Amino acid sequence: MTERDEPLTPAGRLFVQPGMDQVINCAISLDDPIDVDAVKTEISNSILVKHPRFSSIMVKDKCGRERWRKTEVNVDDHFIIRREVLSDDPSVSDEDVVNDYLADLSVSTPLSVTKPLWEVHLLLAHKCAVLRLHHALGDGISLMSMFLSCCRRADDPTQRPTSHGIGTSSSSNNDKGYWSLLMKLLKVIWYTLVYVIEFGLRSLWLKDKKTAVSGGAGVELWPRKVATAKFNIDDMKTVKKAIGNATINDVLFGIISCGLSRYLDLRSPRALKEGTQMTGVAMVNLRKQSGLQDFSNLMNGTSGARWGNKFGMLLLPVYYYKGGSDPLQYVKRAKAMIDKKKLSLEGPCSYKIGDFIMSFSAKLASLLNYRIVSNTTFTISNVIGPQEDITFGGNHISSVRVTSTALSHAITMHMVSYAGRADMQILVAKDIIPDPKVLAKCYQDALLEMKEAAQADGKIKRFNLYASTE
Repeated sequence: MTERDEPLTPAGRLFVQPGMDQVINCAISLDDPIDVDAVKTEISNSILVKHPRFSSIMVKDKCGRERWRKTEVNVDDHFIIRREVLSDDPSVSDEDVVNDYLADLSVSTPLSVTKPLWEVHLLLAHKCAVLRLHHALGDGISLMSMFLSCCRRADDPTQRPTSHGIGTSSSSNNDKGYWSLLMKLLKVIWYTLVYVIEFGLRSLWLKDKKTAVSGGAGVELWPRKVATAKFNIDDMKTVKKAIGNATINDVLFGIISCGLSRYLDLRSPRALKEGTQMTGVAMVNLRKQSGLQDFSNLMNGTSGARWGNKFGMLLLPVYYYKGGSDPLQYVKRAKAMIDKKKLSLEGPCSYKIGDFIMSFSAKLASLLNYRIVSNTTFTISNVIGPQEDITFGGNHISSVRVTSTALSHAITMHMVSYAGRADMQILVAKDIIPDPKVLAKCYQDALLEMKEAAQADGKIKRFNLYASTE
């Protein structure tokens, strides 16, 4: 019996429209040389090739709507083997070579629609595998959960990497009485209304003030560069603890605000006014359980989880400020902004509105999303990876770094955490931002200064507490 074609989800359809066509490029660096046959065998035996999305091609029906059609998977068709050294300069590090490769992929190499929408590029001389997955297959949570189902823990090869509880957070409601609940409800309504109206204005004419890092319509076609900003998760936690009820995302946006301010001071000193807004576009997971999901839950749709693209869009502004005496102020401002966003229903509303528009006009939905991106400054995502070191086919993975197809932003940032570290890939339009390594260092220095300030603040508090007990 022939299986019926399945329709793409509305979010999946968005990611195959011109101007919004998105491929996720995941660079997996390994400790040991890559055994090509072993990798092919591992992929062939994995759940990946059995998954209905990874074993289907994308076709269009008579009405022009995209659908998934089941097909036979020939694993060899999905591998691209590069045996040669990819740089003529022996002094260039493997990381830089791979980043240059990712930069080229982001603007020049779409995936073929004649086969399922995934590829594996093996860069043998650099001990790196680049997994290319079309965003129509799923969002970061789905795809990371799929990837981890193919891996094993380095300390116990019989166990899969930890997924339950990663990135989850518990919240307690301290509001008491009808008055507090009423005030909270009014805030939810107000903030939702304000942010949804801003979405509408961003899709029409409202745009960020032009700065040295601004992109715009057509910039998605410009050549790219990639640099990596590296963070220690414990450093981020130190900063988080110094700010009451802060989260890692609050710290991340504080770093971005501080780092961009530093970089703009280098590029265009005295050119910007204090408080200049730079708006980021971020995706928020709308599943009931946050963080990574157990792969079986995604496939079965249990625990409020399901496979696919289940996210809303948020507009998250950061602001330019010249360096002051207290770098923690950047985090405090970011937390105040994000707390308001959490009170709103901006994410679910953006998802439902996009769903509705896609149901009758994919072109209109794509145009509106493209304008939102063109009228803002950067894209940011943060996907939580495994807590422990992992292996693939017995080969230890040293890092996991993610980029995507270029957008009309001049800056696209994707952060993935792995075993106590976090690598943020900074994809830039090189004619606008010619020195992404400088920008990466601005971010790294921002975190280190925040950590030092948090540690100093902690010492002062302990001293004051000790003095008050004397």
